Amino acid sequence: MQFQYVFDQFTSLVVGGLVFGSVYALIALGYTMVYGVLQLINFAHSEVFMFGTFATVWALWLIGADATTVGFALVASLAFAMLISMITSGGVALLLERVAYRPLLKRGAPRLIALISAIGASFVLSEAMGLRGAIASALGISDNLGRYVARSRENLGLPTDRTFTVQFELFGYGVTNLNIIVVVAAVLMMVAADQFIRRTRIGRGIRAVAQDPETASLMGVNSTRVIQITFLIGGMLAGAAATLYMLHVGLTRYNAGFLLGVKAFTAAVLGGIGNLRGALVGGLVLGVAENLGAGLFGSEWRHVVAFVLLVFILLFRPTGLLGESLGKARA
Repeated sequence: MQFQYVFDQFTSLVVGGLVFGSVYALIALGYTMVYGVLQLINFAHSEVFMFGTFATVWALWLIGADATTVGFALVASLAFAMLISMITSGGVALLLERVAYRPLLKRGAPRLIALISAIGASFVLSEAMGLRGAIASALGISDNLGRYVARSRENLGLPTDRTFTVQFELFGYGVTNLNIIVVVAAVLMMVAADQFIRRTRIGRGIRAVAQDPETASLMGVNSTRVIQITFLIGGMLAGAAATLYMLHVGLTRYNAGFLLGVKAFTAAVLGGIGNLRGALVGGLVLGVAENLGAGLFGSEWRHVVAFVLLVFILLFRPTGLLGESLGKARA
């Protein structure tokens, strides 16, 4: 155990954990919202995130952003990429709800069947992106798109420069503008989502369906529309997380969502599945814990530490750290 290393690098490990934890939390919101409304684990949500990472790269490529793009132009380019990523992921989430879940829900299919459908949809979306080169050729798309479309299963990187500057020192660690951007943007979007659910009419409809769908329908709430909006919001948050992830990591591939999705689901369970604020807490706790665990035991133990932490907490708090469901939330 490398106690001295953890002691020396404590601040950098915590800051790095908060950055990745913020991404986990944004993705976890999609899991927790769908579960809160449908009591369904949307395992295809990880691929919704993955589509957002590709949309980020393609958006930057389409507007010509590259390593020479700096200053305000870079900020505007990244904002545009995030918008496109949110639209893309939101669209994929809506398509997922329409094709994979709605027909089953209308027929009153058991939750297990919907879960199997979610797993199948996850593989379909992942392989569709993995075969994008073959699909592009079949559609007659020119090879001039190069590595941005044609190279099916290779890593895809951002075309822009990812060099970020230190903004201030925190206990000897230089906090960069990347750290600040990721954490602040993620927290602001999570707070906005939380307030939207708690304060708006649509949010009250979502909470009503989550608490008692039959009574909500009798009171005039359109449950189908509520479910669509829930998927859309979760997908858009995953798209935002995808852009922040790309800023931090810089690479994606067709199966990039799998492990991130498992970690985000872990964060949702850790904080309390169905609890919006629990997703934030769970994501941040998970990110910091796995970073400290990787520093203590070695990077190869990072994933082990994350899941051991989940088991340990659930032994004492079976409902997660916060445990309140979406349907019981009060404005």
